[in-house]
Amino acid sequence: MIVKPADRTANVQEYYFSQKLAQIDRMRREGSDVINLGIGSPDQPPSENTVSALIAEAKKPASHGYQSYSGIPSLRKAFSDWYKKYFHVNLNPDNEILLLMGSKEGIMHISMAFVNPGDEVLVPDPGYPTYSSVTNLVGGIVRKYDLSEENGWLPDLKSLEHSDLSKVKLMWVNYPNMPTGVKGSVDLFTKLIAFSRKNGILLVNDNPYSFILNKEYISILAVEGAKDTALELNSLSKSHNMAGWRIGMVAGQSDYIKTVLKVKSNMDSGMFLAMQMAAIEALNNHDSWYDTVNSVYIRRRKIVEQIMDLLKCSYDKSQIGLFVWGKIPENIPDCESYVEKILMKSLVFITPGFIFGKNGERFIRISLCATEEKLNEAKNRITALL
Repeated sequence: MIVKPADRTANVQEYYFSQKLAQIDRMRREGSDVINLGIGSPDQPPSENTVSALIAEAKKPASHGYQSYSGIPSLRKAFSDWYKKYFHVNLNPDNEILLLMGSKEGIMHISMAFVNPGDEVLVPDPGYPTYSSVTNLVGGIVRKYDLSEENGWLPDLKSLEHSDLSKVKLMWVNYPNMPTGVKGSVDLFTKLIAFSRKNGILLVNDNPYSFILNKEYISILAVEGAKDTALELNSLSKSHNMAGWRIGMVAGQSDYIKTVLKVKSNMDSGMFLAMQMAAIEALNNHDSWYDTVNSVYIRRRKIVEQIMDLLKCSYDKSQIGLFVWGKIPENIPDCESYVEKILMKSLVFITPGFIFGKNGERFIRISLCATEEKLNEAKNRITALL
């Protein structure tokens, strides 16, 4: 007898990249040298002092036991100091910061902590697919709001104000934005905070891309009164080349943090101490370390823009983050088939924009997380295909 899965699993599908990575792995095992330009997994290493701290702490016999659900005080203090230095936000390390195993975990914890079955959740389109899938898993109702090229990929708050918001409990925003690469701004965050306060909505900004090709560090928590109605997620995955380490945080008003902790403390038993000590080192990296990392991305971005030009895609050169987001030519009828053709014919995988929502259907996204050698090889293959 096969046991029937929970009903909630019928509302979600396997993550697109999970399926695609499996396909690419099969192709590679069959002898195809596929270049993956789809995933934003940094291929540069963390700083040397970060790795050294991990090794040193891991060698201590006393470092291998269970740790605090909230993270060790010294790491919460390091996150607090980092936010003060770069985002000009004061966070009490004792009760306004909660350590996470990556910010993706936080999306689930926050949703479980605040969304009841039937509550509506505002999710950007295009946007990170996990916002929708997690909402479905907890029984919330996904309510997409449009981000459009014409509106600079910013939410149309006036349009939302004219709709019924009485059932909306939570709103996801993500600036600097993925997949479009648009920066946030104090003006945008001020308007978002006013909107959420007026309508009794918990606003969550997912903020992992601030340090990639950008020096205008902005947190939604810097807006006056933001802590009353907002939380912010951040992580070391992109900013410190530590994606596989799974180290992140959620910051905000202490009562909100306590509520999230109720969920988290029933789902894990704290993070390995050596990783926490290494994270402290990472958060204390000198400014020059970020500059060195970005100098590599600057060179790579030039090649990716050349690939976009080959494909006759239009794109905004002011984008920041780990990707270039481009609009495909009008004569291409179907983006998904187009991307699949490039994969099968040139062995280069590019992300189709439809996975981020209907407003991404005419777009593609190319990652900067490949060496210049690989990017040039991808460019040569696509040139040959065209």
